[in-house]
Amino acid sequence: MDFISIRDLNHLASQVLSACEPLNNLIVCGEISNFTRHYKSGHLYFTLKDSDAAVKSVMFRGDAQLLGFEPQNGMQVLAWGRAALYERDGAFQLYVNYLRPFGAGAAQMAFDALKRKLEGEGLMDPARKRPLPPRPGCIGIVTSKTGAALQDVRNVLSRRWPMVRLLLAPVNVQGLEAESSIVAGIRALDKDPRPELILITRGGGSKEDLWVFNSERIARAAAACRKPVVSAVGHEIDTTILDYVADLRAPTPSAAAELCVPDQAEMRQKIFILEQNIQKNIQSCREICYNRLQNLSAQQVLHSQQQAMQGRRKQLDDLTAEVQSAAKDKRRSSQAVLQHAAALAASLNPYGVLARGYAIPMGEDGVPRTVEQLSPGDAFLLQGAGASALCTVNAVNREKQHESTEIL
Repeated sequence: MDFISIRDLNHLASQVLSACEPLNNLIVCGEISNFTRHYKSGHLYFTLKDSDAAVKSVMFRGDAQLLGFEPQNGMQVLAWGRAALYERDGAFQLYVNYLRPFGAGAAQMAFDALKRKLEGEGLMDPARKRPLPPRPGCIGIVTSKTGAALQDVRNVLSRRWPMVRLLLAPVNVQGLEAESSIVAGIRALDKDPRPELILITRGGGSKEDLWVFNSERIARAAAACRKPVVSAVGHEIDTTILDYVADLRAPTPSAAAELCVPDQAEMRQKIFILEQNIQKNIQSCREICYNRLQNLSAQQVLHSQQQAMQGRRKQLDDLTAEVQSAAKDKRRSSQAVLQHAAALAASLNPYGVLARGYAIPMGEDGVPRTVEQLSPGDAFLLQGAGASALCTVNAVNREKQHESTEIL
Protein backbone atom coordinates (compact mmCIF):
# COMPACT_ATOMS: atom_id res chain seq x y z
CA MET A 1 0.00 0.00 0.00
CA ASP A 2 1.46 3.39 -1.05
CA PHE A 3 1.11 6.33 1.41
CA ILE A 4 2.78 9.66 2.24
CA SER A 5 3.56 11.23 5.56
CA ILE A 6 1.68 14.16 6.98
CA ARG A 7 4.79 16.30 6.57
CA ASP A 8 5.07 15.38 2.90
CA LEU A 9 1.37 16.03 2.43
CA ASN A 10 1.60 19.50 3.95
CA HIS A 11 4.75 20.22 1.97
CA LEU A 12 3.07 19.17 -1.28
CA ALA A 13 0.02 21.30 -0.52
CA SER A 14 2.28 24.25 0.31
CA GLN A 15 4.09 23.89 -3.03
CA VAL A 16 0.79 23.76 -4.91
CA LEU A 17 -0.43 26.92 -3.19
CA SER A 18 2.88 28.70 -3.75
CA ALA A 19 2.73 27.91 -7.48
CA CYS A 20 -0.75 29.46 -7.74
CA GLU A 21 -0.07 33.01 -8.92
CA PRO A 22 -3.44 34.53 -7.83
CA LEU A 23 -2.74 33.49 -4.24
CA ASN A 24 0.62 35.28 -4.16
CA ASN A 25 -0.72 38.79 -4.70
CA LEU A 26 -4.05 39.22 -2.93
CA ILE A 27 -6.16 42.10 -1.68
CA VAL A 28 -8.66 40.76 0.84
CA CYS A 29 -11.46 42.71 2.47
CA GLY A 30 -12.68 41.56 5.85
CA GLU A 31 -13.41 42.33 9.48
CA ILE A 32 -10.73 41.89 12.14
CA SER A 33 -11.44 39.52 15.02
CA ASN A 34 -9.33 37.73 17.65
CA PHE A 35 -6.68 40.40 17.27
CA THR A 36 -3.44 39.79 19.24
CA ARG A 37 -0.14 41.64 19.23
CA HIS A 38 2.59 39.31 20.51
CA TYR A 39 4.43 41.24 23.20
CA LYS A 40 7.82 39.59 22.57
CA SER A 41 8.03 39.12 18.81
CA GLY A 42 5.88 42.12 17.81
CA HIS A 43 3.98 39.96 15.26
CA LEU A 44 0.22 40.54 14.77
CA TYR A 45 -2.15 37.57 14.79
CA PHE A 46 -5.82 37.96 13.85
CA THR A 47 -8.70 36.52 11.86
CA LEU A 48 -10.26 38.16 8.83
CA LYS A 49 -13.90 37.25 8.35
CA ASP A 50 -17.00 38.17 6.45
CA SER A 51 -20.56 36.89 6.78
CA ASP A 52 -19.74 33.50 5.23
CA ALA A 53 -16.12 32.56 6.04
CA ALA A 54 -12.95 33.37 7.97
CA VAL A 55 -9.22 33.00 7.45
CA LYS A 56 -6.39 33.12 9.97
CA SER A 57 -3.91 35.91 9.26
CA VAL A 58 -0.50 37.01 10.45
CA MET A 59 1.53 40.20 9.97
CA PHE A 60 5.18 40.04 10.93
CA ARG A 61 6.86 42.71 13.03
CA GLY A 62 8.71 44.44 10.17
CA ASP A 63 5.44 45.17 8.35
CA ALA A 64 3.50 45.83 11.57
CA GLN A 65 5.89 48.62 12.57
CA LEU A 66 4.98 50.50 9.38
CA LEU A 67 1.25 50.63 10.13
CA GLY A 68 -0.21 54.09 10.43
CA PHE A 69 -3.04 53.01 12.75
CA GLU A 70 -3.81 50.53 15.53
CA PRO A 71 -5.91 47.58 14.28
CA GLN A 72 -8.88 46.74 16.47
CA ASN A 73 -11.52 44.00 16.62
CA GLY A 74 -14.54 44.82 14.49
CA MET A 75 -12.55 47.08 12.14
CA GLN A 76 -13.15 46.56 8.42
CA VAL A 77 -9.82 46.51 6.55
CA LEU A 78 -8.18 45.86 3.21
CA ALA A 79 -5.27 43.41 3.51
CA TRP A 80 -2.49 43.04 0.94
CA GLY A 81 -0.56 39.77 1.05
CA ARG A 82 -0.40 36.12 -0.01
CA ALA A 83 -2.21 32.93 0.98
CA ALA A 84 -0.10 29.92 1.96
CA LEU A 85 -0.02 26.81 4.11
CA TYR A 86 1.77 26.75 7.43
CA GLU A 87 3.28 23.27 7.02
CA ARG A 88 3.87 22.45 10.68
CA ASP A 89 0.19 22.78 11.62
CA GLY A 90 -1.31 22.26 8.18
CA ALA A 91 -3.03 25.63 8.64
CA PHE A 92 -4.13 27.67 5.67
CA GLN A 93 -3.55 31.34 6.48
CA LEU A 94 -3.02 34.76 5.02
CA TYR A 95 0.41 36.42 5.31
CA VAL A 96 -0.36 40.17 5.37
CA ASN A 97 2.16 42.77 4.22
CA TYR A 98 -0.02 45.87 4.47
CA LEU A 99 -3.31 46.87 6.10
CA ARG A 100 -5.58 49.83 5.53
CA PRO A 101 -8.94 50.65 7.11
CA PHE A 102 -11.82 50.17 4.71
CA GLY A 103 -15.16 51.89 4.93
CA ALA A 104 -16.23 55.00 6.78
CA GLY A 105 -16.74 53.33 10.13
CA ALA A 106 -13.39 51.54 10.25
CA ALA A 107 -11.45 54.51 8.93
CA GLN A 108 -13.02 56.89 11.42
CA MET A 109 -12.35 54.45 14.24
CA ALA A 110 -8.64 54.28 13.34
CA PHE A 111 -8.50 58.04 12.86
CA ASP A 112 -10.07 58.79 16.25
CA ALA A 113 -7.87 56.27 18.06
CA LEU A 114 -4.64 57.72 16.68
CA LYS A 115 -5.82 61.27 17.29
CA ARG A 116 -6.53 60.50 20.96
CA LYS A 117 -3.14 58.83 21.31
CA LEU A 118 -1.17 61.75 19.88
CA GLU A 119 -3.26 64.27 21.82
CA GLY A 120 -2.41 62.42 25.01
CA GLU A 121 1.29 62.79 24.18
CA GLY A 122 0.90 66.54 23.64
CA LEU A 123 1.80 66.49 19.94
CA MET A 124 -1.33 68.50 19.08
CA ASP A 125 -0.96 71.03 21.89
CA PRO A 126 -1.41 74.59 20.53
CA ALA A 127 1.38 75.75 22.86
CA ARG A 128 3.96 73.83 20.84
CA LYS A 129 2.95 75.42 17.53
CA ARG A 130 5.78 77.56 16.12
CA PRO A 131 5.31 80.73 14.06
CA LEU A 132 6.45 80.83 10.45
CA PRO A 133 9.38 83.04 9.46
CA PRO A 134 7.96 86.37 8.15
CA ARG A 135 10.08 86.48 4.97
CA PRO A 136 11.61 83.04 4.25
CA GLY A 137 14.47 82.83 1.80
CA CYS A 138 13.99 79.09 1.13
CA ILE A 139 11.01 76.76 1.57
CA GLY A 140 11.28 72.96 1.58
CA ILE A 141 8.35 71.14 0.00
CA VAL A 142 7.43 67.46 0.38
CA THR A 143 5.17 66.43 -2.49
CA SER A 144 4.98 64.57 -5.79
CA LYS A 145 7.31 65.86 -8.48
CA THR A 146 4.58 65.48 -11.10
CA GLY A 147 1.57 66.49 -9.04
CA ALA A 148 -0.60 69.57 -9.49
CA ALA A 149 0.15 70.70 -5.93
CA LEU A 150 3.75 71.54 -6.79
CA GLN A 151 2.71 73.64 -9.76
CA ASP A 152 0.07 75.47 -7.70
CA VAL A 153 2.66 76.33 -5.04
CA ARG A 154 5.15 77.54 -7.65
CA ASN A 155 2.58 79.77 -9.32
CA VAL A 156 1.58 81.44 -6.06
CA LEU A 157 5.17 81.93 -4.86
CA SER A 158 6.31 83.44 -8.18
CA ARG A 159 3.45 85.94 -7.98
CA ARG A 160 3.60 86.87 -4.30
CA TRP A 161 7.29 86.53 -3.34
CA PRO A 162 9.45 85.59 -6.36
CA MET A 163 12.75 85.94 -4.47
CA VAL A 164 12.06 82.80 -2.37
CA ARG A 165 13.72 79.53 -3.37
CA LEU A 166 11.86 76.21 -3.39
CA LEU A 167 13.69 73.02 -2.36
CA LEU A 168 11.76 69.90 -3.42
CA ALA A 169 11.88 66.50 -1.73
CA PRO A 170 10.05 64.39 -4.38
CA VAL A 171 7.92 61.65 -2.80
CA ASN A 172 5.09 59.25 -3.56
CA VAL A 173 1.86 60.65 -2.13
CA GLN A 174 -0.19 57.47 -2.50
CA GLY A 175 0.40 53.77 -2.74
CA LEU A 176 2.26 51.26 -0.61
CA GLU A 177 5.54 53.21 -0.67
CA ALA A 178 3.99 56.60 0.11
CA GLU A 179 4.35 56.47 3.90
CA SER A 180 8.06 55.64 3.96
CA SER A 181 8.74 58.06 1.09
CA ILE A 182 7.05 61.00 2.85
CA VAL A 183 8.81 60.27 6.17
CA ALA A 184 12.18 60.19 4.39
CA GLY A 185 11.40 63.47 2.59
CA ILE A 186 10.50 65.25 5.84
CA ARG A 187 13.67 64.09 7.58
CA ALA A 188 15.89 64.99 4.62
CA LEU A 189 14.58 68.58 4.50
CA ASP A 190 14.84 68.92 8.27
CA LYS A 191 18.54 68.01 8.12
CA ASP A 192 19.22 70.37 5.21
CA PRO A 193 20.26 73.83 6.54
CA ARG A 194 18.77 75.75 3.61
CA PRO A 195 14.97 75.61 4.08
CA GLU A 196 13.51 77.74 6.87
CA LEU A 197 10.18 75.89 6.91
CA ILE A 198 8.75 72.67 5.45
CA LEU A 199 5.52 72.43 3.42
CA ILE A 200 3.92 68.97 3.15
CA THR A 201 1.23 68.95 0.48
CA ARG A 202 -0.69 67.09 -2.21
CA GLY A 203 -3.75 67.82 -4.31
CA GLY A 204 -7.28 66.60 -3.76
CA GLY A 205 -8.46 63.00 -3.93
CA SER A 206 -10.66 60.44 -2.26
CA LYS A 207 -10.35 59.69 1.43
CA GLU A 208 -8.57 56.49 0.54
CA ASP A 209 -6.01 58.45 -1.52
CA LEU A 210 -5.39 60.86 1.34
CA TRP A 211 -5.34 58.19 4.06
CA VAL A 212 -1.56 57.93 4.09
CA PHE A 213 -1.42 61.39 5.69
CA ASN A 214 -3.19 59.88 8.71
CA SER A 215 -0.08 57.76 9.31
CA GLU A 216 1.41 57.81 12.79
CA ARG A 217 4.94 57.67 11.36
CA ILE A 218 4.35 60.76 9.22
CA ALA A 219 2.76 62.60 12.15
CA ARG A 220 5.73 61.83 14.41
CA ALA A 221 8.25 62.80 11.74
CA ALA A 222 6.51 66.17 11.36
CA ALA A 223 6.32 66.67 15.14
CA ALA A 224 10.04 65.93 15.51
CA CYS A 225 11.04 68.59 12.94
CA ARG A 226 13.23 71.42 14.18
CA LYS A 227 11.70 73.70 11.57
CA PRO A 228 8.07 74.87 11.33
CA VAL A 229 5.85 72.49 9.35
CA VAL A 230 2.87 73.51 7.19
CA SER A 231 0.32 70.88 6.16
CA ALA A 232 -1.83 71.33 3.03
CA VAL A 233 -3.43 68.02 2.07
CA GLY A 234 -6.42 67.77 -0.26
CA HIS A 235 -9.17 70.37 -0.22
CA GLU A 236 -10.56 72.53 2.53
CA ILE A 237 -13.00 69.89 3.79
CA ASP A 238 -10.26 67.24 4.13
CA THR A 239 -8.61 66.97 7.55
CA THR A 240 -5.80 64.55 8.36
CA ILE A 241 -3.77 63.65 11.44
CA LEU A 242 -0.87 65.58 9.90
CA ASP A 243 -3.02 68.74 9.93
CA TYR A 244 -3.38 68.49 13.72
CA VAL A 245 0.31 67.88 14.36
CA ALA A 246 1.69 70.51 11.94
CA ASP A 247 2.48 74.02 13.14
CA LEU A 248 0.03 75.44 10.58
CA ARG A 249 -2.74 73.86 8.52
CA ALA A 250 -3.72 75.29 5.14
CA PRO A 251 -6.92 74.26 3.29
CA THR A 252 -5.21 73.88 -0.12
CA PRO A 253 -1.67 73.91 -1.59
CA SER A 254 -2.26 77.37 -3.06
CA ALA A 255 -3.49 78.70 0.28
CA ALA A 256 -0.43 77.21 1.96
CA ALA A 257 1.87 79.08 -0.43
CA GLU A 258 0.05 82.32 0.38
CA LEU A 259 0.47 81.71 4.12
CA CYS A 260 4.17 80.91 3.81
CA VAL A 261 5.29 84.17 2.15
CA PRO A 262 4.24 87.82 2.23
CA ASP A 263 2.75 89.60 -0.78
CA GLN A 264 5.31 91.79 -2.54
CA ALA A 265 2.59 94.21 -3.70
CA GLU A 266 1.40 94.68 -0.12
CA MET A 267 4.99 95.15 1.06
CA ARG A 268 5.60 97.83 -1.56
CA GLN A 269 2.39 99.59 -0.51
CA LYS A 270 3.42 99.46 3.16
CA ILE A 271 6.87 100.84 2.32
CA PHE A 272 5.31 103.62 0.23
CA ILE A 273 2.94 104.57 3.06
CA LEU A 274 5.82 104.50 5.52
CA GLU A 275 7.90 106.82 3.33
CA GLN A 276 4.97 109.25 3.08
CA ASN A 277 4.50 109.23 6.84
CA ILE A 278 8.20 109.89 7.41
CA GLN A 279 8.17 112.82 4.99
CA LYS A 280 5.04 114.24 6.64
CA ASN A 281 6.61 113.93 10.10
CA ILE A 282 9.81 115.65 8.93
CA GLN A 283 7.84 118.52 7.36
CA SER A 284 5.71 118.82 10.47
CA CYS A 285 8.80 119.00 12.71
CA ARG A 286 10.33 121.67 10.48
CA GLU A 287 7.18 123.78 10.64
CA ILE A 288 6.99 123.43 14.41
CA CYS A 289 10.62 124.49 14.82
CA TYR A 290 10.17 127.45 12.47
CA ASN A 291 7.06 128.65 14.30
CA ARG A 292 8.78 128.37 17.66
CA LEU A 293 11.73 130.37 16.37
CA GLN A 294 9.45 133.08 15.02
CA ASN A 295 7.57 133.32 18.30
CA LEU A 296 10.68 133.91 20.38
CA SER A 297 10.85 137.55 21.55
CA ALA A 298 14.02 139.60 21.91
CA GLN A 299 13.70 139.33 25.68
CA GLN A 300 13.52 135.56 25.43
CA VAL A 301 16.59 135.56 23.22
CA LEU A 302 18.42 137.82 25.70
CA HIS A 303 17.35 135.67 28.60
CA SER A 304 18.64 132.66 26.78
CA GLN A 305 21.96 134.40 26.15
CA GLN A 306 22.20 135.43 29.81
CA GLN A 307 21.63 131.88 30.86
CA ALA A 308 24.32 130.80 28.46
CA MET A 309 26.71 133.44 29.88
CA GLN A 310 25.93 132.35 33.41
CA GLY A 311 26.77 128.85 32.41
CA ARG A 312 30.08 129.97 30.90
CA ARG A 313 30.80 132.15 33.96
CA LYS A 314 30.32 129.17 36.19
CA GLN A 315 32.68 127.19 33.97
CA LEU A 316 35.24 130.03 34.27
CA ASP A 317 34.88 130.09 38.06
CA ASP A 318 35.36 126.36 38.21
CA LEU A 319 38.46 126.58 36.01
CA THR A 320 39.87 129.46 38.12
CA ALA A 321 39.39 127.44 41.30
CA GLU A 322 41.12 124.51 39.68
CA VAL A 323 44.08 126.69 38.60
CA GLN A 324 44.41 128.23 42.07
CA SER A 325 44.26 124.85 43.70
CA ALA A 326 46.92 123.54 41.31
CA ALA A 327 49.15 126.60 41.98
CA LYS A 328 48.79 126.12 45.74
CA ASP A 329 49.73 122.47 45.43
CA LYS A 330 52.71 123.43 43.25
CA ARG A 331 53.86 126.04 45.78
CA ARG A 332 53.67 123.56 48.62
CA SER A 333 55.64 121.06 46.62
CA SER A 334 58.33 123.66 45.75
CA GLN A 335 58.64 124.76 49.39
CA ALA A 336 59.14 121.17 50.48
CA VAL A 337 61.88 120.72 47.86
CA LEU A 338 63.56 124.01 48.92
CA GLN A 339 63.50 123.08 52.60
CA HIS A 340 65.05 119.74 51.80
CA ALA A 341 67.81 121.44 49.75
CA ALA A 342 68.48 123.99 52.54
CA ALA A 343 68.79 121.23 55.12
CA LEU A 344 71.18 119.38 52.83
CA ALA A 345 73.27 122.56 52.29
CA ALA A 346 73.35 123.27 56.02
CA SER A 347 74.62 119.80 56.69
CA LEU A 348 77.49 120.43 54.25
CA ASN A 349 78.42 123.95 55.61
CA PRO A 350 81.90 123.76 57.24
CA TYR A 351 80.92 126.46 59.67
CA GLY A 352 78.19 124.32 60.98
CA VAL A 353 80.71 122.24 62.93
CA LEU A 354 81.67 125.32 65.01
CA ALA A 355 78.43 124.98 66.86
CA ARG A 356 79.62 121.62 68.12
CA GLY A 357 82.78 123.20 69.79
CA TYR A 358 85.27 123.08 66.96
CA ALA A 359 87.43 126.04 65.75
CA ILE A 360 88.93 126.94 62.37
CA PRO A 361 92.41 128.55 62.00
CA MET A 362 92.25 131.45 59.57
CA GLY A 363 94.91 133.65 57.99
CA GLU A 364 95.10 137.43 58.09
CA ASP A 365 93.23 137.44 54.77
CA GLY A 366 90.33 135.61 56.38
CA VAL A 367 90.94 132.40 54.43
CA PRO A 368 90.92 129.19 56.44
CA ARG A 369 94.34 127.62 56.89
CA THR A 370 95.33 124.06 57.53
CA VAL A 371 97.89 123.19 60.21
CA GLU A 372 100.29 122.10 57.50
CA GLN A 373 100.19 125.65 56.05
CA LEU A 374 101.37 127.29 59.33
CA SER A 375 104.96 128.02 60.28
CA PRO A 376 106.55 129.08 63.60
CA GLY A 377 106.07 132.79 64.22
CA ASP A 378 102.93 133.04 62.03
CA ALA A 379 100.00 134.90 63.49
CA PHE A 380 96.57 133.47 62.80
CA LEU A 381 93.05 133.87 64.01
CA LEU A 382 91.36 130.90 65.67
CA GLN A 383 87.66 131.29 64.83
CA GLY A 384 85.09 129.60 67.05
CA ALA A 385 81.28 129.59 67.01
CA GLY A 386 80.80 132.71 69.14
CA ALA A 387 84.32 134.21 69.51
CA SER A 388 87.78 134.33 67.96
CA ALA A 389 91.33 134.44 69.36
CA LEU A 390 94.53 135.90 67.86
CA CYS A 391 97.29 133.34 68.17
CA THR A 392 101.01 133.00 67.28
CA VAL A 393 102.57 129.75 66.16
CA ASN A 394 105.44 128.68 68.39
CA ALA A 395 106.18 125.40 66.69
CA VAL A 396 104.70 123.00 64.11
CA ASN A 397 105.11 119.30 64.80
CA ARG A 398 104.96 117.44 61.55
CA GLU A 399 104.54 113.67 61.65
CA LYS A 400 107.14 111.74 59.73
CA GLN A 401 106.00 109.76 56.73
CA HIS A 402 106.89 106.06 56.91
CA GLU A 403 109.12 105.20 53.99
CA SER A 404 108.15 102.16 52.09
CA THR A 405 110.60 99.31 51.96
CA GLU A 406 111.20 97.01 49.07
CA ILE A 407 112.34 93.45 49.49
CA LEU A 408 114.78 92.45 46.78
